[in-house]
Amino acid sequence: MIFRQLFDQTSGTYSYLLASRRGGEALIIDPVLEKVDRYLQLVHELDLRLVKAVDTHIHADHITGLGALRDRTQCITVMGEHARVDVVSMRIADGDRLEVEGIALDVMYTPGHTDDSYSFRMADRVFTGDTLLIRGTGRTDFQNGSAREQYESLFGRLLKLPDETLVYPAHDYKGDTVSTIGEEKAFNPRLQVKSIDEYVDLMSRLNLPNPKMMDVAVPSNMRVGLAQQEIAAKGWALSPTEAMTVIGRTDVVLIDLREKSEREKHGIIPGSLHAPYPHLRETIAPGGMLHELAAATGKRIVFYCAYGERSAMAVKAAQEAGLAASCHLGGGIAAWKTADGPIVRV
Repeated sequence: MIFRQLFDQTSGTYSYLLASRRGGEALIIDPVLEKVDRYLQLVHELDLRLVKAVDTHIHADHITGLGALRDRTQCITVMGEHARVDVVSMRIADGDRLEVEGIALDVMYTPGHTDDSYSFRMADRVFTGDTLLIRGTGRTDFQNGSAREQYESLFGRLLKLPDETLVYPAHDYKGDTVSTIGEEKAFNPRLQVKSIDEYVDLMSRLNLPNPKMMDVAVPSNMRVGLAQQEIAAKGWALSPTEAMTVIGRTDVVLIDLREKSEREKHGIIPGSLHAPYPHLRETIAPGGMLHELAAATGKRIVFYCAYGERSAMAVKAAQEAGLAASCHLGGGIAAWKTADGPIVRV
């Protein structure tokens, strides 16, 4: 496995790049905007293809690199379903699995630092965001934080992982890079409490100043979505109502870009074909399935995904590849469901 821990000194943020092999797919956790060039340089040097960029929560001390990485690599942006951001490509929930080629992370909802905090577990390690830090825990006094919820996330979930599990947090200000669950149970001063009430009292007495960038970072990080209006202005978008009129037409084919797990969890639009977004470039290139389908039959391709972000990128790429009749479902299947569009289960 390829694993790189990258550090932003200004905010004390750790970002993590993971891939199963050189030349393969990669994902990055908690990217910082100012470090995007460095991430992409490393991705190039390791001959990787960045497929997903993930934030553990809405950060208050730096501006996320999610949007910039999406714009420069067309990767999928990912956050938990509790995050109050405008649009991300994929939302995940507790118990889901976040996957790229050869890498699988179990999704754990671990609120407390914020109400949208998630952790991601592999077999031998866990990425804890700001929920569990090295010899500390994330503050709980803003962004709908809750010391009671954090206690449950810590003692009810994270600290029940095997003691040898490596702990990789989103921040550190002392120069520590990694710990273990066993070490934190034994030596983390905030975990040496006998009850939830004692923990709540401890956290209430921290009296920490707000992060310097909080007033800038939080609003910015809540607006990371791709501007789908630009796609619509070019005539490349259908509203859910418009899309409902083309279902079943022989000159139209609906293409679902979501992953298998998303289709199984949320259902599909009737009659749609599955062409996962990570393989889009191959399918729209000459000789690819969608290119040949459009060329041979003259069918109009209508892409859709969860919220319209992947499909917006897909239709732009398809247009550039010469598939002039392609368009997408604005707002994705979320907008489709809001408009009471029909759904069938896989």
